[in-house]
Amino acid sequence: MKRVVITGLGVISPAGNDINSFWTNIVAGRSNAANITRFNAEHFKTHFAAEIKGFNPAGHLDRNDIKRGDLYSQYALVAAKEAIEDSGFELDKMSPFDIGVILGSAQGGMETFEQQVREYAANGFMPHFNPFFIPKTLVNMASGLISIKYGFMGINFSAVSACASANTAIMDALNYIRWGKAKIIVTGGADAPISEASIGGYNALKALSTRNDSPETASRPFDVERDGFLMGEGAGVLVFEEYEHAVARGAKIYAEVAGAAMTSDAYHITATHPEGKGAIQGMKFALHDAGLNAEEVNYVNAHATSTSVGDLSEARAINAVFGDNDNLSVSATKSMTGHLLGAAGAIESIIAIKAITDGIIPPTINTHTIDPEVPARLHIVIKEAINKKVNVALSNTFGFGGHNGIALFKKV
Repeated sequence: MKRVVITGLGVISPAGNDINSFWTNIVAGRSNAANITRFNAEHFKTHFAAEIKGFNPAGHLDRNDIKRGDLYSQYALVAAKEAIEDSGFELDKMSPFDIGVILGSAQGGMETFEQQVREYAANGFMPHFNPFFIPKTLVNMASGLISIKYGFMGINFSAVSACASANTAIMDALNYIRWGKAKIIVTGGADAPISEASIGGYNALKALSTRNDSPETASRPFDVERDGFLMGEGAGVLVFEEYEHAVARGAKIYAEVAGAAMTSDAYHITATHPEGKGAIQGMKFALHDAGLNAEEVNYVNAHATSTSVGDLSEARAINAVFGDNDNLSVSATKSMTGHLLGAAGAIESIIAIKAITDGIIPPTINTHTIDPEVPARLHIVIKEAINKKVNVALSNTFGFGGHNGIALFKKV
């Protein structure tokens, strides 16, 4: 099968609206939580989130892109633009059918849906819907808009597996290039879930932190006082390319996509399996897919969302797979970015890749007292980043419905 490498990266997130600022803030361990400004959240149990700052779509996109795309699609288009420019491939030197787009999203056009239903109710339930209502709400529209904008005519679809969506898309992109079905695939994930319906819905599930008096310290993965996750938003986009094609055109190569896997917990609609059975097997399958041993992995970017059950089940799963690996470091970067739902795996895969290229493992912030039920052998990087040679890095994502998506990256 073909080898697959990463030749382009793009991001828009609460931690930064481009790769350089994003990585600088992640390494520095800066919290991005603050009171919600998009709507009045004082009547909600949670008043805060990790919003993207200083985003003006007109500064990045043309009028048609803005008109046709929900906020989540706009995020995807901006991140894709950075990744494609970073990769430097030239469409006029390739068949457009050799370039595809596979993007993940958990919720799609939630903001558009809310807005249109409100207008419907405000107009006395008279059906005056915007003609872009349906296209803007579709989960697949971000991938469609990217392909339309750039003329990519190859494989094009969206992956939906809740918070594992981006890693599902990454696995699909890896395999389609491996199988010779494409030379380049633009992949990753996007979501814009800081809305009244999302915050209210996750509050009803008791999934969000309610630490309203101290938002910047609310997300505290693995900490004994964690009380739920911090909502985030944004997009992460990666350009995957067939290795020989990348070498032939002299492309800059960040890392190799070593392997990926998916499993299901088959346990509960929202809770992970308490012993992490699906996660354990998913990580083992990913290692097998990559032809690697557990001892070769240097870094795990944990899904760890700062929930009581989820963090413990993942910690147990990581320990079950890597417990004998004394050279493994773990960090939970959602403590800084919040949880980007279907985009989480994309920005966290980018973090894993940057850990490989720069030899830096970013910290888990706000974690002061690690839960005593977390296996003591796990080396969780807290408070400050560390310098460390990273040859292999793993990204975990787990989604409602029991979806487990794991991606593995290695130095070329």
